[in-house]
Amino acid sequence: MGALLWLLIPVLAALAATLWSTWVMRNRKSGDVAELAGYARFRAAMEKEPPAPDPASDTV
Repeated sequence: MGALLWLLIPVLAALAATLWSTWVMRNRKSGDVAELAGYARFRAAMEKEPPAPDPASDTV
């Protein structure tokens, strides 16, 4: 009976590895479209000119 329990360890490890590899290789819906849209928003934000400082609010 003890030998069967020891055999159960690699069987469970193989099952866990199969489930993990299935999860890793799944098709992701977001893909490049969401990434490229986020990058376009980032570029648009970086291309904006910063607002000019207001001389009236300078208290120095």
